[in-house]
Amino acid sequence: MTIPLTGTQYEIEAGDYRAVITELGAGLRELEHSGTPLVTSYDPDQLPPHGAGQLLSPWPNRVADGRYTFEGAGYQLAISEPATGNAIHGLTRWMPWTRIAHDRNEVTLRSVPHGQQGYPFAVQVDATYRLDAQSGLHVTVIAVNKGSRPAPWGVGHHPYLTVPTPVVDDCELTLPAGHWLPADERGIPSGAPEDVAGTDFDFRAARKLGATRLDHAFTGLRREADGLAWVRLSADGATTGLWADGGYRWLQVFTGDTLEPEHRRTALAVEPMTCPPNAFVTGEDLLVLQPKETVSCRWGIRTFLPNVP
Repeated sequence: MTIPLTGTQYEIEAGDYRAVITELGAGLRELEHSGTPLVTSYDPDQLPPHGAGQLLSPWPNRVADGRYTFEGAGYQLAISEPATGNAIHGLTRWMPWTRIAHDRNEVTLRSVPHGQQGYPFAVQVDATYRLDAQSGLHVTVIAVNKGSRPAPWGVGHHPYLTVPTPVVDDCELTLPAGHWLPADERGIPSGAPEDVAGTDFDFRAARKLGATRLDHAFTGLRREADGLAWVRLSADGATTGLWADGGYRWLQVFTGDTLEPEHRRTALAVEPMTCPPNAFVTGEDLLVLQPKETVSCRWGIRTFLPNVP
């Protein structure tokens, strides 16, 4: 018997929703409604292309040069983005996660708290993926510091949202963010967040993406009465919506212009993040978990169709 590269596949379903979560990295490999993909999927024997669906812990995005200082001590992470000299997207996405529970509509996977090169901290992470027949995918991440000393921590997720169009240029995007973060050619912040007003990055009111190129972190998220911030990608009467609770103060949005031609601008990466790029260096919105301290955050995806309320 062969074993796929992404390990055991955990399928869940509810109503017309179906999802597949992988043992490798607790990644979201598939999410569909009535057979229509809501995110970019890939083969179980294929490593997630361009981070598709991956869970990013203990940091999202990048750490410049892989170097940071915490509580007076310096640390060097492995350089996992050689082209830029950065450490990218954390440490757990290439690790097998342990199944804690699995039933028809829900699965919980755990990353056990082992330290790694440049990260000598013991943070346990549980990721629960649940499907609801009406409201779609709900993801809950719970982190607890099992170690004896404080630990820096952040989390993000890397789904590529899709609607039934070949490219995203004709899609309308609603992005409830008041500020965008300038970055250099390495993807490292190069200044303070700036107001989106009057820029190509203002999607607070729904408008067509067109040729706009996005690979930026956004913050200042407008939230609805229930505390959720919603991003919506729409075309031809269909909308894929992503929501994030108050634990996620940042969204990285990427139109895929730098990907291979067959993947370029075919989907929109919308990445909920608890902190911005390079937070291990700057400390901005970085969570510091004290021993035994627990933190949780939630996000999800659902479809909006003419016949789906």
